[in-house]
Amino acid sequence: MRLPWDETRVQWTLAIFLALIAGYLDGYGLLSLGVYVSFMSGNTTVAGLRSGQASFHAALPSAIAVLSFVTGSFLGNLLSQSRLRYSHRLIFGVIAGLLATVAGLERHGAWNAAAEIALLSLAMGMMNPALSQVGVESVSLTFVTGTLNRMGGHLAAAAGRKPLPAGHPSGDSYLARAGVDASVWSGFLVGAGLSGMAGSHFRMWALFPPCFVMIALGLFGNQLILSTMPSSRTRVD
Repeated sequence: MRLPWDETRVQWTLAIFLALIAGYLDGYGLLSLGVYVSFMSGNTTVAGLRSGQASFHAALPSAIAVLSFVTGSFLGNLLSQSRLRYSHRLIFGVIAGLLATVAGLERHGAWNAAAEIALLSLAMGMMNPALSQVGVESVSLTFVTGTLNRMGGHLAAAAGRKPLPAGHPSGDSYLARAGVDASVWSGFLVGAGLSGMAGSHFRMWALFPPCFVMIALGLFGNQLILSTMPSSRTRVD
């Protein structure tokens, strides 16, 4: 669906911001729990490798992450495809609640690695369906393999001067689409870097920044962002 440039720019900014949070949380999971909470390709490899070595206990954390991520993706898609007018705000609110729960477990010493992995992966699985497109370009917020693959494809199409599909919006180009993917990837990278700094110096407080951001999106996302999403224009109370 073609959107005005101002609305596309808001989606683009949100995508970068959410990718930054995803990178931050994935870095936190790797640093604090030894497991990716967003990068399921890595978890699948680890689970398969450890299972092949008959080290099923070592494979369990990665398996929990994969199962929880799929569950979160199911719930996120179920909500985003529903006819609820504020479904995206609900998604952000649930993610904030999950992050707050993990932060509370850390703060009160009720540390349980399996539970934290499950809750964080569930949150990451729910995040991706909240925003799946910037203008005409599909985006992946919580994993970057597909993002880099699309970026390479767009660059190849630009180099080969491949014509754009009919009906593309004004200002659209394969280089512009590659730029969207590059910026989302960069957001994820910066988020992981910030997580490294935060986790190294104040791990007990590391989850509070993304939690506050999700609370803000849950409270104000509809007014600031969600009105730009095509699906929000056809929903009913």
